[in-house]
Order: sequence, then C-alpha cells, then structure tokens
Amino acid sequence: MTGALWELFFEGLWITVQLMVYSAALAAVVAFGIGLSRTSRFWIVRFLSGVYVEFFRGTSALVLMFWLFFALPLLGWQLVGIWAGTLALGLSYGAYGSEVVRGALQAVAPAQREAAIALSFTPWQRLRKVILPQAVPEMMPPFNNLLIELLKGTALASLLSIGELTFQAKLARLSTGQSAEIYGIILVLYFAVAFVMTRIMRVLERRAKASVGRSVPKGEGWFSRKLPVEKQGPEALATGGKP
Repeated sequence: MTGALWELFFEGLWITVQLMVYSAALAAVVAFGIGLSRTSRFWIVRFLSGVYVEFFRGTSALVLMFWLFFALPLLGWQLVGIWAGTLALGLSYGAYGSEVVRGALQAVAPAQREAAIALSFTPWQRLRKVILPQAVPEMMPPFNNLLIELLKGTALASLLSIGELTFQAKLARLSTGQSAEIYGIILVLYFAVAFVMTRIMRVLERRAKASVGRSVPKGEGWFSRKLPVEKQGPEALATGGKP
C-alpha cells in the first residue's frame, strides 16, 4: 500500500464522517420533533407524524437518495450529492429514531407526570424538567445502534459518486486490483469509527443517568464477564449477587 492510497482512504474517511455527522444532526431533529408529535394530545398531529414515520420506514433510503439527486432537478431544485445523501439518510433514520423517542417518553412513570401536574407545571415545564431528563437515558443505547447503522448507511452515498470511504476504496481497487487488502482495510476503518462512537455514546449515557441520580453499575463494563446484579435474576437479587 502506497502513501497515495492511504491519503485516498483518509480523504474518504473524512467525507464519511462529515456525511454521518450531518445526517445524524438532521435525524436527531426529526426524531425528537416527530417523536414528541406522536405523543401529542391532538389527533391530527399524531396522525400526520404517524404518516411520516410509516412512509420513511417503508421506503428505501437508497431509492430516496436517487430521487433527491436525479429526480428533484426535474422540479427545479438541484442538490449537491452530499446534501442529497444527508437528506435521504437523515429523514429515513429520523423516522426510526422518532419511535425510540416516543417509546422512551411513554416509558416515564405516570406518577412522575401526575406529580408535575400537582406542582402546577406547564406542559413545556413538565416535558423539560420531568419527562425528558428521565427519558433521555433510555434513548441512548438504541440511539447508539442507530448511529452505527447510519455510519454503515453512508456507504450508499458512493452510488452518487460522492468521494466517501467506500467510493475511494472502489477507486483504489480499480487502480491496484488488490480487492482483499483494500476492502479489509476499509472494514477496519469502519469498525474503528464505530468503536469510537460507541465509547462516546457510552460516556453520554453515563452522564445522562447521573443527571437524574442514576448510574451505570461497575459490573456493566465493556468486557465484563459478569452481569450486574439487577440483571442476574431473582436469586441474585435476594443474595446481593453473592454465590
């Protein structure tokens, strides 16, 4: 592997990271916006947000990407490839994320909502001070999974000739013919980015839990061989995890 090829890979990796960050930011906005709308007291808001979720969960992100890049110009709008990819991935993964938000919001104990009402909190205050702080920690693990899926989904943008990691690997393979070595390196690079993201999300999860007086047990580490006590069953709970 020459230095020029490594430079090609790292240029592609940088574009992949940019595409992932832009798409994740859009997906987060969509997820919270639609997720909150799914819990609205107004049926029309719930209906419209439900239509959005069903549409974008039921369509292909790749086909949507093609439509934004190739068909949208027929209507008078021309998008650069990276923005077409960002829109397609952000809107699609935002629909999945909205269900995570909705589920976490509905998992907050009704007693917490009733207590906030008893304190005369406005709906916005209940959401900001009571519901979201308890729901966000529950969102972090599934959001981590979605973020990793989004990272892998950025490879679809290579079909729009965007110079991200997979596209650069294809160019390197065509120029050298070394398929096994090149794609092996690309797999390692994707894994490295996913590993770093998972560590960051783990830290954010710990902080979110600490903000509401909860903590991740020490036994629930990355390479722990033993489950935390509360996950070992009724016998472990009775004995405190001791044999």
